[in-house]
Amino acid sequence: MGRLPGGGLAKGLAVTLRTMTRRSMTRQYPEVQPDLPPRSRGVIALFEENCTVCMLCARECPDWCIYIDSHKETLPAEGGGRPRTRNVLDRFAIDFALCMYCGICIEVCPFDALFWSPEFEYSEYDIAELTHEKERLREWMWTVPPPQAHDPAAEPPKEVGAAEKAAARGARRPPGASR
Repeated sequence: MGRLPGGGLAKGLAVTLRTMTRRSMTRQYPEVQPDLPPRSRGVIALFEENCTVCMLCARECPDWCIYIDSHKETLPAEGGGRPRTRNVLDRFAIDFALCMYCGICIEVCPFDALFWSPEFEYSEYDIAELTHEKERLREWMWTVPPPQAHDPAAEPPKEVGAAEKAAARGARRPPGASR
């Protein structure tokens, strides 16, 4: 296959000439906000009421950028039972200078306390200020979009099907009849 000398240069110049004739698509960022795709990853938000201080997010984080402090609180028992203890969240901080935005902490949280927020404007002038405490993480919680609706054409989860079958069996059984 014979190639002409300078053929690559000619192709490159052709691309340059083609793009020179097109109108530029520059957006003036601070004035014109970008159109983000739905459920885009921006920053991690914390719903503090759901956090039980189980520490799974901090243990599973590959960068060790989540800092959690807590203390135990004893609740008096109602009705003469044994007093219960519960963990109270004192500090929840994420160092976004270390975070690689992998989302493992959000996936492993069993109580839905962490969410992706589409906020992306959280830069700081000093890298030490990129460690955001629970108050700042809570502010981002209100920007989290609601979850997408399920696909109506998808088959229902097995748990829902089993519950419907059990309810149908209970409805067919005459009242007062036992197993």
